[in-house]
Amino acid sequence: MTGNSVPPHRHAIRYSIRHAELDWRVDDGDVEAPFSTAYDDVYFSRQDGREESRFVFIDNNDLPRRLAAWRARRPFTIGETGFGTGLNMLCAWACFDENAPAEARLHLVSTEKHPLTREALERAWRSWPQLSSRAASLLEQWPPAVAGVHRLQLDARVILDLHFGDAADCLSQLDGQVDAWFLDGFAPSKNPDMWRLELFEAMAAASRPGATFATFTCAGFVRRGLAAAGFHWRKVPGFGRKREMLRGERDESTRPASEAIPARAATPWFQPPPARPAAHVAVIGAGIAGTSVAAALARRGSRVTLVDRAGIAAGASGNPQAALYVKLAVEPNLQSRFYLAALLYTQRWLARLDPQRRWWSDCGLLQLAGDARGVERQRRFLDLYDLPSTVVSASEPADATSLAGIDLDQAALHYPRAGWVDPVALCRHLAATPGVEIRQAELRSLRETESGWQLQLGQSPLCVDQVVFATGHASRDWLDGLPLQSVRGQVSTLALPQQAESGNGPALERVLCADGYVMPARDGMLTFGATFSPHDADTTLRESDHRRNLDELARTAPTLARQFAGINPARCGGRASVRAASPDKTPYVGPLPDVARWRNDYAALGKDARRRFDCPGSHYPGLWVTTAHGSRGMVSAPLCAELIASRLYDEPMPLERGLVDHLHPGRRIIADLIRGR
Repeated sequence: MTGNSVPPHRHAIRYSIRHAELDWRVDDGDVEAPFSTAYDDVYFSRQDGREESRFVFIDNNDLPRRLAAWRARRPFTIGETGFGTGLNMLCAWACFDENAPAEARLHLVSTEKHPLTREALERAWRSWPQLSSRAASLLEQWPPAVAGVHRLQLDARVILDLHFGDAADCLSQLDGQVDAWFLDGFAPSKNPDMWRLELFEAMAAASRPGATFATFTCAGFVRRGLAAAGFHWRKVPGFGRKREMLRGERDESTRPASEAIPARAATPWFQPPPARPAAHVAVIGAGIAGTSVAAALARRGSRVTLVDRAGIAAGASGNPQAALYVKLAVEPNLQSRFYLAALLYTQRWLARLDPQRRWWSDCGLLQLAGDARGVERQRRFLDLYDLPSTVVSASEPADATSLAGIDLDQAALHYPRAGWVDPVALCRHLAATPGVEIRQAELRSLRETESGWQLQLGQSPLCVDQVVFATGHASRDWLDGLPLQSVRGQVSTLALPQQAESGNGPALERVLCADGYVMPARDGMLTFGATFSPHDADTTLRESDHRRNLDELARTAPTLARQFAGINPARCGGRASVRAASPDKTPYVGPLPDVARWRNDYAALGKDARRRFDCPGSHYPGLWVTTAHGSRGMVSAPLCAELIASRLYDEPMPLERGLVDHLHPGRRIIADLIRGR
């Protein structure tokens, strides 16, 4: 298995997925193309793959005309079954650039059960120099082979969501709707498991009114499956030697009236509210949660007023360094699936924001095992998740010592692409996004108007379409009914001794995490900590907490701690701040529920947890929340910002539907009703 030598657990839930098995074929023109040995089929025509893609998928979905006429605030969305080399998606991107108006945006959604390795993808694209610049953007962000949704920002106007896994399973969890389908994949005779009724039904459920499709095949069971799922189809001339292919559209006459809540029939409370204007949005809170939302909305065209009474990164996002770190549960669960997706997304996001690594580092991170019980937990974790070694792997003490650059006597998990970030620099960079205006003011009141919301900021009113609360532990002042816990944390800093700063002493090269953490030194300063004090909102620095941090440093990295032996804790610099946590340690992200209405509408859950309801959840129109990120906000907040921005702009979500619902701020209301609270 990947990343360790433990034999597979018989009940293991695999997160990694198998890469494509390839051979390489060369045609008469010396064009090299990948060939699937598992499916005994080509990825594209070796005669003219790009022309085939244009003919079958671009022209037969009438994309040049439709994109030229696109004026909606939401992006035009294309769905695909079988990403392969990405040829179809990059051709669609080229068509968009050639035809769409300057203000239009494109959203691409593609499934892939067996992704190519980055090296194979790069080799395949050598045959298409015309698309090399677009291929480079794809290659730079190519994700590891981990099941789930991977969001890639290909350029300022184009997003690609890669769904790694079985096509039907992925599309059944797609939270979003599609305008045009590329029904691709290996030939039905070679890959019948993909071309099944469940796939066509998932496509139909995720289709917007008038959605079209095109596919190279005319197989009889494909035609019957499409018709059974509610698609009109017709045969048209095929490409090259193929005599016929299929194109068509969703048959709206067969769409059931009950489809208002099709995917959430059992959980209608999570049905998102109707889309509404987002031309001007107020974001309350200028920490990592607020600035990442502000940047995500401004990038889509919103005018954003970013409001914070203390300024940018003045609260829990103001530490000198923050670890890009998640501690995943040994047994895979929804929370761990979310944090794993968030970690992978944040790594790509930071690399795109700051490719020079001026204010962040993907130096790697070691999660120390501690005692023998911790070693066993880590072994079991690796067995159950089976993640690629590019994500996480086991390190014995000798390996951990080599990676860390200092002596360690513990085994560890190594996250090679994790690291640390300067949160203040990051928040300032995000707040400087064009379209974001910063207002240092206190929010005193909030009132709904006919067109949106009026905020009283000091003595000045502000009228906006929608409001996003990203106020950390202060959210309790505005978000009634969401249980929040204040958690104080104090971080300590010390200047390195002169011999260490000059390179003659031990130098830490990876972030170390145990019960505390310590970062590689930056500008001659060592940052370590942090204390954890629930129900404490005092931000005064405490000498006793510096002592606790020094004691933890001695346990985590004794080689480093010996440089400061006997030091007076009063000599430490540092910072104390207050974070917000939810009872289940998962952020609240999404529309703000009307708590009283939920408790009334779904009260019967207290007697029957399986009771079905017809009414969707009632939400305050245009009010959103991203809070309770706890100590992992540097990892969780950026992906949560995409979730909120995607919902405001009626885009497909960057997570599977089950994970979107897991983050919903109303989940605690439902849980409490079921438990009779």
